[in-house]
Amino acid sequence: MLKPAVAALLVAGAVALAPDARPQDWPFYGGDQGGMKYSPLTDVNAATVSRLTVAWEWSPKEKALPAFGTRPGNFQATPLMIDNVLYLSTPYNRVVALDADTGAQRWAFDPKAYEDGQPPNGTGFVHRGVAAWRDSADGNRLRIFINSRYHLICLDAATGHLVDAFGTHGVFDLSKGLVWEINKTHYTNTSPPIVYKDLVILGNGVGDRLVYRNDPPGDIRAFDAHTGRQVWSFRPIPQPGEFGNDTWGADSWSYTGHTNAWAPMTLDAARGLVYVPLGTPSNDFYGGRRPGANVFAESLVCLDAVTGVRKWHAQLVHHGLWDYDNPSPPNLVTIRVGGRTIDAVVQLTKQGFAFVFDRVTGTPVWPIEERAVPASDVAGERAWPTQPFPTKPPAISEQGVTLDDAIDWTPALKAAAQKELAKYRIGPVFTPPSVQGTVQRPGLIGGANWGGGAFDPSSGLLFVKTSNQANIARVGTPDTSAANPRAAEVDAELTRVGDTNAEFMDGLPLLKPPYGHLVAIDLNRGTIKWRVPFGDTPSLRRHPSLAGVALPAALGAAGAPGVITTAGGLVIGGGGDLALHAIDGATGAEVWHAALPRRVNGTPMTYRSSGGRQFVVVATGSGDDAALVAFALDTNVHTGGRQ
Repeated sequence: MLKPAVAALLVAGAVALAPDARPQDWPFYGGDQGGMKYSPLTDVNAATVSRLTVAWEWSPKEKALPAFGTRPGNFQATPLMIDNVLYLSTPYNRVVALDADTGAQRWAFDPKAYEDGQPPNGTGFVHRGVAAWRDSADGNRLRIFINSRYHLICLDAATGHLVDAFGTHGVFDLSKGLVWEINKTHYTNTSPPIVYKDLVILGNGVGDRLVYRNDPPGDIRAFDAHTGRQVWSFRPIPQPGEFGNDTWGADSWSYTGHTNAWAPMTLDAARGLVYVPLGTPSNDFYGGRRPGANVFAESLVCLDAVTGVRKWHAQLVHHGLWDYDNPSPPNLVTIRVGGRTIDAVVQLTKQGFAFVFDRVTGTPVWPIEERAVPASDVAGERAWPTQPFPTKPPAISEQGVTLDDAIDWTPALKAAAQKELAKYRIGPVFTPPSVQGTVQRPGLIGGANWGGGAFDPSSGLLFVKTSNQANIARVGTPDTSAANPRAAEVDAELTRVGDTNAEFMDGLPLLKPPYGHLVAIDLNRGTIKWRVPFGDTPSLRRHPSLAGVALPAALGAAGAPGVITTAGGLVIGGGGDLALHAIDGATGAEVWHAALPRRVNGTPMTYRSSGGRQFVVVATGSGDDAALVAFALDTNVHTGGRQ
């Protein structure tokens, strides 16, 4: 029999060694307000990940609605998890609450966004997430915000009901209070807002195909979370008397739209600073009507979260002509460079760069050089003669095109691809669009895209899923005839025309793979630690022209979704592949994957529920074949959430 003292020590030791079963929330779209996409959980690690199985699935069950001319697009949501409830948005902008253990639906709210018809984004309806806020004036009740089309909506998290005190019976009309009047059906939102204290801060989306004077602008705005009252507005297209107005020639500040933050923003809550990734002005591929550098277009802007006053900015593309929006939520990280600790912000870009700044001062951590780039050969276009290039880290994506980049699996394929490439303008990154067509790489989805990066604070590594998918940037006279039902949406001299994919032979890429990578950037050193092909493209393997051709083991997958990282040493994601992968963060080696019947179209998230299990949840599929899939370590499959 053990003595009491020895028994007490053994019990204490057993308790100390017992697995931590405390719940761990995922309360923000990016895990934290700074968008690190990092979880401190270690239950799922290299030793246990092979035990992950599907615990439950939930389907939005959304279909095309011919009466409204709408269709749901990719299921791209990343849920929040707060107090054992998941909150997420569906492609049709419904807000849904699910039990975090079982996936059983608790409530759903339908804003009926489809009643305004299809958004002008060309992708079908998509939405990526919601934001949460505690209402201290009402018993600290949890509220859920979604920015759906031109509405900002406030819901009671317990019931899914509209909060009557906010806006007009729970809804604020976002088409009001902009720098000019707009067609509200051309204003949309796909990314969640952010919340700072009692302010809800958001940007907006504008379809690239909209090219007319005074199309929707990208005003960044903050609203009182209690009432819906607009508190401040920052105009990315500076008006007379505002900084940057002189960079918009020919009075283009008075009618140029877009220049919007459609990607998620991030927040330094301790300092009250919000980081805004801005996109290209209208029109994306021809800037003859907007001569100049066009500040704040394609800039990273730091704003005072209380007032909306600009603290600093960095323009990462001058006079944009490539649809190189800043697509990724800026990552707020703490790094150590040259013996100095720096609170930094990292902006990943479509053109394949990682720009790193001191997040307080805006000073680049490593020098940024203005380098000469090719001139435009399009009449009326004045491309900017230089563009910013960071000296560190190196580019994270393939950039520019030469004939040697042609697909080369057989001599005949290579010769055919090079013959096709010779029809176009090719050159280094930032070679402008042309009338003959320019092969642009990175293409329209990057490089990096809205999936952004995931940061491991223990190693200083930023993990990024990238795409290597070239596009054809061809400009021509738009069709403004009566036969074009969308003629009223375009009044430009030139716009992008024709197919955009750089393909030949009925769907073969002109350029060689891999078409997607996972990259680990060492932010303490400004180097690439490792870069590996990520995912596969099964449809390419089935192409009849490739029958009998020996293809690489990993073709890579192009896709915008991102990854997460955990204290368990793993990087987890799919990024457009037909599988969910777990990668060793230290080496880039794959340690596990689960094949899925649908593409991974969302960035995953992870949490530990009140039941004590760590879940990894990811949105997959599109249209009426979409599902939120939850993986967990134990094999007890719950069916309460199956729809």
